[in-house]
Amino acid sequence: MRVLRPWVLGAVVAALFTAAMGPWPALRAAAAPAGFRDEAVITGLTEPMGVEFSADGRVFVAEKSGIIKVFEGLADRTPTVFADLRANVLNQWDRGLLGLALAPGFPADPWVYVAYSYDAVPGGTAPRWGTASSVSDPCPTPPGFTDDGCVATARVSRLRAVGDVQTGTEQVLVQDWCQQYPSHSIGGLVFGPDGKLYVSGGEGASFNRVDYGQDGNPRNPCGDPPSGAGGNQVPPNAEGGALRSQDLRSTGDPVGLGGSVLRLEPATGAAAAGNPLGSQADPNARRIIATGLRNPFRIAFRPGSTDLWLGDVGWDDWEEVNRIVDRFGAVENFGWPCYEGSGRQPGYDSANLSLCEGLYGAGGVTAPFHAYGTRTHPPGDPCGDGRTVSGIAFYSGTSYPSPYRGALFYSDYTRDCIYVMPPGSSGVPDPSRLSAFGTASEPVELQPGPGDDLFYVSLGGSIHRISYSTNTAPQAVVDAEPGAGAAPLAVRFDGRSSSDPDGDAITYAWDLDDDGSFDDGTGSTATRTFTSEGDRTVRLRVRDSRGASGIASTHVLVGGGPVATIDAPGAGGRFAVGDRVTFSGRATDPQQGALPASALAWALVLHHCATASTCHEHPIGTFPGVAGGSFTMPDHEPTTYLELTLTATDATGLTDVETRRIDYRTVTITVDSDPDGVPIAVGSGTVVAPATSTVFVGSRITLSAPIVADIGGRGYRFTRWSDDGGGLTRDVVAPATPTTYRVLYSPK
Repeated sequence: MRVLRPWVLGAVVAALFTAAMGPWPALRAAAAPAGFRDEAVITGLTEPMGVEFSADGRVFVAEKSGIIKVFEGLADRTPTVFADLRANVLNQWDRGLLGLALAPGFPADPWVYVAYSYDAVPGGTAPRWGTASSVSDPCPTPPGFTDDGCVATARVSRLRAVGDVQTGTEQVLVQDWCQQYPSHSIGGLVFGPDGKLYVSGGEGASFNRVDYGQDGNPRNPCGDPPSGAGGNQVPPNAEGGALRSQDLRSTGDPVGLGGSVLRLEPATGAAAAGNPLGSQADPNARRIIATGLRNPFRIAFRPGSTDLWLGDVGWDDWEEVNRIVDRFGAVENFGWPCYEGSGRQPGYDSANLSLCEGLYGAGGVTAPFHAYGTRTHPPGDPCGDGRTVSGIAFYSGTSYPSPYRGALFYSDYTRDCIYVMPPGSSGVPDPSRLSAFGTASEPVELQPGPGDDLFYVSLGGSIHRISYSTNTAPQAVVDAEPGAGAAPLAVRFDGRSSSDPDGDAITYAWDLDDDGSFDDGTGSTATRTFTSEGDRTVRLRVRDSRGASGIASTHVLVGGGPVATIDAPGAGGRFAVGDRVTFSGRATDPQQGALPASALAWALVLHHCATASTCHEHPIGTFPGVAGGSFTMPDHEPTTYLELTLTATDATGLTDVETRRIDYRTVTITVDSDPDGVPIAVGSGTVVAPATSTVFVGSRITLSAPIVADIGGRGYRFTRWSDDGGGLTRDVVAPATPTTYRVLYSPK
C-alpha cells in the first residue's frame, strides 16, 4: 500500500527508522504537539495488520498472510508463531487476515479471535486460489482481480491458546461475506463493554465502477437477487454488488452480512441476546446491528460509554466516521451505496436502482458523525490530500496531557497521518476541535496499549508507540567508517554527534552484535571487526540524566553484494487493462557468480494517486523464487500506475533491489447528449454533457443517463443511447481510440 516513512514527533530520531526498516521518500512533517514522540518498538514484520496486548505483557501481532506471532514483550526480538492460517487465508490486494482480538479475560479466558478473507467461494473449501503455504495468493485471468473478480468469502473464528501456541482446531464462528472483488473485505474485530464480540465487514463490490452485480464469470457469482447466480442483473431491480449493503431491505433471499456490523456471542458466533432483530428467523438478520456501509475497516468503543464508532472507507467523495449510539434499538442504516457522506451517491443514484430509490423516499438513513473529502482538511492541517480512514481508537489514559484524554484518534492511510478529535463538554468528540496530530507511516490500526500510550500498526512492517514526556528525548547519531568492505572488516563507530535538546548530559550504550542488548560498549565511540559476510546492524542508545533515551542504527555491508537486473518489461512500456505483462530478471554476485532463481523475489504494487503527487499503495502479489513470470494489468481508476520490484539476496544475506514503473495506456472518451447539457453519471461522479475524460484503455466504465432532464427550462425524456438500444445505465469498455458516447432525448 505504501513505502515506509518515518514519523518525527518532537525529538524522535529518524536514523532509527531508516536503519531499521530502510529508506523513505521525503515526508511532509505534521506539527505534532510538543513532547510527543514516535518509536518503532517492533520491527521486521511482514505486512502486519493488527496488534493486541495481553494483560501478562505479551504482544500478539497478526500478519496479512495469515500468520499470528506472539512476543513476550515489546523488547522481545524473537517471536513465536502462535498460529499459521495461510492455508485458509486469501491474501491478495486488500484481502487477508485483517482482524485480531483477545478475549477480555485473556489469558485466563484463553481465546484469540481472528477475522480474515477465506480462500473459498460460498460453500467451498480452501484453498481455492492460493496454496496451503503461499504468502501472496494469486488470481488468474480470467477471472482477474478487477475484471470478473476472484470470488471468496470471509470468516470470524477463535483459536485456543496454550502458552504461546494455538492448540486444537480452529473454531469457526461465522462464515459469510461473499466478496467478488479484492477489497471491502472483512474488517474490525473488538469486544464491547458487555463482553460481546463486534465485527465489521465490507460489501465485496467493485471499487472501480457502479456495481449492482452485472459482472462475473459466471454472472452475479454471489447469487444475489433477483437473477441469482449466472443471471443477468439489470436496473432497476438488481440487488447485487454494492447493494449487498442493503440486503436487509431486499426480499426473497437469505440475508448476507456484507456492509454490516454484527454483535455476536463470542463462544458460538450466534446473534447476541438483545440484538434489534433477535426475533427474526434468519440467523444473519439476528446478528446485524448496523448496515449500509461500504468498507467499515476499523471499529472501537468509546470508554465509559456504549457508543460504537466506525471508520468507513468511502469511494471517490467522502470518508466517514460513524457512531452507533443505541445497539439495541432499530438497526442503523448508514445508506451506502445510495448515500455517501451526507448526500446521495451520484453514480448509484443515477443508476435508478429500486433499493436506492426506495431508500430516498423512505428516509431513515443515519448521517455520518464526521465526513471528510479528498481535499478537506481542518485548519492548519499540513498532511497531504487523499483519504482512507484506516484506524480508530480512543485515548483513556492519563500519561497524555489533559486535552487528549477521552479524545478520538483516527488514522488516514493515504495521507500517512493521524488526526485527533478532543471531547466536548458532554464527553463526546467534538468535530469543531479536530486537528492533525502527526504523520504516521502506513497506519492500518490504532490501539491503546501499555503505559497508557497509543500504538499504531504500520503495514510496512512495524508496530509504533506514541508516548509523551515533558523531558525531550536525546537524539542519537551514529557514523560508521568504513560502511562496507571485504571480510575481515574493522569498523569504527562514532556517536559523538549525539545530543540532548534540553542540554542534559548523556550516556552511551552499544549493541554491536545485533542481539537486542546494549551491552557491547559504553563510550562515545566503539570498534568491531566483522569476520563473516552479510548485512550487519549496529545500534547506539543514548540516555539523558532523567531517563529519556534515543536510538540510532546503521548498517555495515560486509562483502560484495549482488546486483539485480530487470530485463523485462522494458522501461517506458505502457499497457492496457487486461494486457498480459511478462517479466524477467537476473542477478550476479562477486563471490557466487550468477545467482539461482531461488535467490530472486518479485513484488507487484499498485500506486493509487488521489492527486498527481499524493499516492498510496495496494500490494497486488509476490512471486518468490522465480526468474520471471507474468501478470495481467488490473482495472483501476486513472492516476494509477504499477511498480514491479526485484529483490536479489545472496548466500550471506546481502540484497539488491531493482524497480520498474509500469504505466497504463490511456484514451479520451467523451459523453455527449442531444440536446447539450444533460447531467450524465460517469463512474462515481456526474458530468454535464458534453464532457471528455482520460481513462485507461480496456477499463470498464458505468454510464447512467437520467430518465428526464430539464435543459434551459424545457423538459426532455430519455430516448436511447445513439450506439446502443439498451436502458439508461450501461457498462462500456474503453476502446483503444478516442470515442464519443451520445445519449438522445426528445421533448416531453
